[in-house]
Amino acid sequence: MKRIAKIQSDFSSKFGIPRQSGLVLSLRATITFEPEYRNPDALRGLEEFSHIWVLWEFSESQQEHWSPTVRPPRLGGNRRMGVFATRSPFRPNPIGLSCVKLDKIDWENADGPVLCVSGGDFMDGTPVFDIKPYLPFTDSHPEAVGGFAGNVYQNRLVVCCAEERMRKIPSRYRKAVIGILEEDPRPAYQHDPKRVYGMEFAGMEIRFSVEGDVLTVQDVITVKKE
Repeated sequence: MKRIAKIQSDFSSKFGIPRQSGLVLSLRATITFEPEYRNPDALRGLEEFSHIWVLWEFSESQQEHWSPTVRPPRLGGNRRMGVFATRSPFRPNPIGLSCVKLDKIDWENADGPVLCVSGGDFMDGTPVFDIKPYLPFTDSHPEAVGGFAGNVYQNRLVVCCAEERMRKIPSRYRKAVIGILEEDPRPAYQHDPKRVYGMEFAGMEIRFSVEGDVLTVQDVITVKKE
């Protein structure tokens, strides 16, 4: 399968990336095509659609062997389910599928037409295999049943961030950072209120702890580029 594009996002590592697309709508990313696919004709008509499907590779989750069962984080990591009944990245073919909002197509970019999207769940550098338009009349199924995932409701956390720490976050990123933290980036099986976690995002390390339903930002540190 050919890689047609690459994603640029503010996540330099997997920790903190929303578990599904559409959870944090303020997250921005761009999709830049490989030179072979930068022909504007290949995108003709796409600007008429509000959302697109992105078929991409779990490039950081590849394993030599796969398991028929996995432990979904939504179930606290305590129950095993069939890999094909989950969206686990550890699959025979490490392929992800995300529905994102198409904010605009940058036709004038030096790297050819670039797709500007929001609401994604991508790590920086993620390879893309295909782009397809989202069709509301066939892709939307309000009557759908969500199986075990639909029966496990996850409350959003209350995020507490002191003003002096909030000022360390550039204003253009604040809404996204709060949205990510509200979704509780911790592994589902970790609940130690004394533990301090570090999430790298947009050149920052956001350090936080969680007690009950309250997440407290402990510090915001600028990450030095090597």
